[in-house]
Amino acid sequence: MTTQAAELFPVVAVGAVVLASGPWVLLVRRATPPMLGHWSLPGGRLRGGESITAAVEREVLEETGIRVAAGSLIEVVEIMTDGYHYVVHDHLCLPVDPAQVPEASDDVSDARYVRPSELSQMGVTEAVVRVVRKGLAMRQALNEDE
Repeated sequence: MTTQAAELFPVVAVGAVVLASGPWVLLVRRATPPMLGHWSLPGGRLRGGESITAAVEREVLEETGIRVAAGSLIEVVEIMTDGYHYVVHDHLCLPVDPAQVPEASDDVSDARYVRPSELSQMGVTEAVVRVVRKGLAMRQALNEDE
């Protein structure tokens, strides 16, 4: 283990798989490190005293202007890159107003809904593809139970 790796402390973070009918998934282009310039799921750091679901809803709102209802945990993903170590709790989310158009703000340079089939064209990580697929399966199972 390098000295730099030994000095890193993991940071608890959240991510949102926001699924609109179609299906469409909400992506953001990161304007700050890590992952600067890359497309990913909306999300960020958990604040002290904040619940994970509140953090998910806040981060999506701050980055895209979209209000969501955070639901079930899909997966916990670790990101260790470029001097960062995040432990990201990715949650299934539904937009409160499915017609609302995302607008990039905070620490993202772009925000948009894309078809799940377009994820690889957007250059997202394998973890994003995996988590979105799991989210789609969870939503389908929930819809079948209703």
